[in-house]
Amino acid sequence: MEPDLSLAVVELLEQLAQTPLADRIELAALSGRSTATVYRGIERLSEHGLVEAVPHATELMPRTSRFLLTASGLARLAGEQGVSTAELLRARPVSEQWRRSLLRRLDGVGAVYRLASGLAEVSYPLRLRWYRAAPADAGIALADGRTLAVVRLGRTVERSAASQRMRRLGAGPGYSAALVLVQDETRLRQMRRLARGLPFGCFLALERHALAASADDAVWIARAGGPALSIEDALGYVSGPGEWGRERTPARRSMPRSVSTDEDRDARMSSLLGAAEKRTLDLIGDWPWLAPGDLVGLMGVGRRRVSQLTGSLRELELIAEARVECQRRLTLTDRSLALLARRDRASPHLARRRWSAGPIGPERAPHWRDVPGRQTRQLLRHIGHTAAVHRFGAALAGQARGLGWELLQLDPPQRASRYFRSEGVLRSIHPDAFVMLRSEGERRPAFLEWERRAIRPKTMRARLAPYLRYFATRRPTDDHGVRPQLWLVFDDPLAANRFLTVARAELRRTRVELPLVVSDRERIAELGPLGAAWRGTDGWDWREPLATG
Repeated sequence: MEPDLSLAVVELLEQLAQTPLADRIELAALSGRSTATVYRGIERLSEHGLVEAVPHATELMPRTSRFLLTASGLARLAGEQGVSTAELLRARPVSEQWRRSLLRRLDGVGAVYRLASGLAEVSYPLRLRWYRAAPADAGIALADGRTLAVVRLGRTVERSAASQRMRRLGAGPGYSAALVLVQDETRLRQMRRLARGLPFGCFLALERHALAASADDAVWIARAGGPALSIEDALGYVSGPGEWGRERTPARRSMPRSVSTDEDRDARMSSLLGAAEKRTLDLIGDWPWLAPGDLVGLMGVGRRRVSQLTGSLRELELIAEARVECQRRLTLTDRSLALLARRDRASPHLARRRWSAGPIGPERAPHWRDVPGRQTRQLLRHIGHTAAVHRFGAALAGQARGLGWELLQLDPPQRASRYFRSEGVLRSIHPDAFVMLRSEGERRPAFLEWERRAIRPKTMRARLAPYLRYFATRRPTDDHGVRPQLWLVFDDPLAANRFLTVARAELRRTRVELPLVVSDRERIAELGPLGAAWRGTDGWDWREPLATG
């Protein structure tokens, strides 16, 4: 016998059909019901097996339970609405195929729901539509007919893929505006430039700020710049009704299976991992062949905790361990590469082609020629250089915490590269890392180059030339808001001194203002990256890098 359900509980079933995997706070905001009513309704639906809970946590969102309709819940909703389950499967994102798609990108789903909950405080009611292949992650229709495209660019989305998504967004349906969530300030500035080509308005925000903001917090930036806006103020600049995209309904629409009995562990992995495990995966993904000791420094936790985290991730076959030059090193498996790519709606195939380490074991040292991923292969081939950059980053993270500097960004080479035009030619710089530190509101960016092969003046000038071209343009300030420094570290103190002489001559010749400091491996090891281990082109005195203008 079917249980009697109140109107509020039936409406909660319909809300879950529209917004699967929302948590109770988000359901209250999106449905307009009180939190107490939603809590009681979810408890009643769970008692009768009409919904099931999925745990979820990220660094930006505390642990919560997200809810899905079960097959029984879907059948009950169909009966209440007087339609067939086939019609519900066609009209709502509740099929088995949709369930798996949303579970794989659960972190992004949670971010969009948090954003939509804030929008509901400004414009109620609203409707939300999920997309599988469109450039937007979701579309939101406000009560007055305006439509918003929500685009989330995760940390594994490369610059070219992000550019392509923005171009496709502009060529698609005519939204009233777009809301773009990015991971760091550098990407935010890049996306602002790309958003100028959109035929509708665009507002951008750091994801960590947008998820923690209330409707009154000014965290959104218009593509044309200006002061930060609250989401309510941003919507005040959006006028007129708009379109929103509709994707073709998939041919396969199966009844949803229970998450708890699903044998496809990869599909529900994002719900099985905690925030600390996800952070560990992201760091190892950023820095392949990372030593556990360097992971300790980057995370700022104890060795025992890192050992627990890496042990559980090895059991899940998400990270692999190899002994390289008598040192344990960690890298992602193909399974975790696909997991991170699907989380950010990136290409798993492209991720494996670039970063796959292939099958490796803890006892056998892999040879770089046997590594299939072309970028991780080069990192292993030059493992001495790779390890030096890892040690620098770990030391920097630890020293910054001790000195009261907030490490906003520590980007690996694949995110540290910059592209610019000089004399009509597309050029680039490819540093070993990019650093953004902040203290008391002051932001200090820097590029890192760990140099091992530039030992002759001709080679040194060639290494310096791309940065001279870059700093001769306005792009350093456009990319970062303030002019970054260039940190160069040499293995040999003699080479560092020789480079300073060459750099002084090049700066005089080109008349380019390049904030450059130089150090060597021994002084960095002794004093740390933020210690008085550096020399600038304006003198031979040792100084701290952040005290050099």
